[in-house]
Amino acid sequence: MKTITLVQLLQLAGLLHLGLIAAGLMMPRAVGLRGHIAGLPPFVRRLFWVYYTFIGLCLVSFGLLSFVFAEALAAGGALARAVCLFLTVFWTIRLVAAAFVFDVRPYLKNNLWRVGYHATNVVFSFLPVIYGWAAWKGVTP
Repeated sequence: MKTITLVQLLQLAGLLHLGLIAAGLMMPRAVGLRGHIAGLPPFVRRLFWVYYTFIGLCLVSFGLLSFVFAEALAAGGALARAVCLFLTVFWTIRLVAAAFVFDVRPYLKNNLWRVGYHATNVVFSFLPVIYGWAAWKGVTP
């Protein structure tokens, strides 16, 4: 029986980023975002959509880097450890925000949204563990 390697876990992390993109694309509909921001000044609406797009581009980039360069990240060079440490901190902060900043209860109106919400939190929990392991492994003999 073949065990899962760090390279495979980093590749899985890369794929999970794409899953987060899918969830993020559903979010505006799930929360009625267009209606909420309709009353904002045009500049603020555009600013929001630009930020939303840049976050999506970051997720795609994190996912592609993790998948394509999984071996290099697992090898533990200085840059690989720095990238993994950054992603550990990034996803840890995102997990804390999910747990303590956002109150999504009013939007979890059906089973699909509830399952999706819990699935994203599982991903938010998984990613810092994998990237933290990769960062730590890089400094061990």
